[in-house]
Amino acid sequence: MRTKATFPVLLEAFFTDRLMRQQKASPNTIACYRDTFRLLLGFAQGRIKKAPSELAIEDLDAPFVVSFLEYLEKERDNAARSRNVRLAAIHSFFKYVALEEPSCSAVAQRVLSIPNKRFKRKAIEFLTRSEIEALLAAPDQNTWAGRRDRTLLLLAIQTGLRVSELVDLRCSDIVLGAGSHVRCTGKGRKERCTPLRKETMVALRAWLRHCTGDSSETLFPNARGGPLSRDGVEYLLAKHVATAMKQCPTLRGKRVSAHVLRHTTAMNMLEHGVDRSVIALWLGHEQVETTQVYLHANMKLKEQALNKAAPFNGRLKRFRPDDELLTFLKSL
Repeated sequence: MRTKATFPVLLEAFFTDRLMRQQKASPNTIACYRDTFRLLLGFAQGRIKKAPSELAIEDLDAPFVVSFLEYLEKERDNAARSRNVRLAAIHSFFKYVALEEPSCSAVAQRVLSIPNKRFKRKAIEFLTRSEIEALLAAPDQNTWAGRRDRTLLLLAIQTGLRVSELVDLRCSDIVLGAGSHVRCTGKGRKERCTPLRKETMVALRAWLRHCTGDSSETLFPNARGGPLSRDGVEYLLAKHVATAMKQCPTLRGKRVSAHVLRHTTAMNMLEHGVDRSVIALWLGHEQVETTQVYLHANMKLKEQALNKAAPFNGRLKRFRPDDELLTFLKSL
C-alpha cells in the first residue's frame, strides 16, 4: 500500500522534480518560488506554531493561504501585483499536489479556486528627450564607474533590454563593426539580437578597452569584479537621476527605474512611426498586444488624432489653466 506523501516531501519534489527536471524552469522562476515558500513557511511557523518540517498539506488550506495573502498586503505592504505573483507560485505547487497526492485534491482544489486580485493599472512612465540627455550627462566620465554607468544607461535606453538581460551580458555578447548588435537571452529563454546605433557602438568599443579581454567576462562588473545585481543597477540609476535633476527639473516628479528606460525605448520608437509588431519584436514581447499600453500612454499620438477631428463650433484649443493669482482669488 502506497504511503501518503508528506508536505516536506511534496515541496522538495516540486522544486527538484517538477520545476528543475520536468519544466527546466529558469533560475529566476525558481528563486521567485523559493522566496514565496520561505515567506509562507515563516508565516505558518508564527501562526500555527509548527516547524516547517512538521507541517501537513491540510494545514495550508484555503483560509490559511488567504490569511497569508492578507499578511503580505497589510503587514509587508506588498502591492496587489506582488500578491498575485506569490499566489501564482502557490497555485503551481497545489496543481502538483493534486496530481501526486490525490487524497489531498480537495484541499488543493479549494486553494486553486482563490482568485487573483484586480488592481489599477497606472499610466506608464517614460523619459523625454531632454531628460534622457540630462541622465546620460550625469555620470562622471573621469572615473571607471562613471564610464561604466554611462555605457550601461546608453545601451539600456537604445536597446530596451530588461535589467535581468543587462546584468547577464558578457563581453562576447557584443558584436561590433559591420552589422553591430548585442545578443541576449530574455524572458522565456528566447534569444534575440538587437542592432546598435553608431553612438552606442562607439561607447561600447571604448568601454571594452577597459575589460580584461576575456570574452566570458561580465560586460558591466561591479567594483569587486562580479556581475552587477538588479539592486546595483537601481542604485546607480537613482544616483545619476538625482544628479540629472539639477539640470532637468522635470525629473523631480518621476520615479525612474530600469524598466522606465525600457518604456522610454518603446515610446521613442512609437513616436517615430515604428509599427507595434516591430516594437514587440524589438523588446522581446510574447504578444503584440503587450505593446498596446504604449499607445494609451502616448499623448502625442492622441493629440495628432485630436487635430484630425473636426472642431465643434469653434477653434480647437488645448486647455490652459488660469493664472495662479486668479485661481487663488476664485477660491476665496
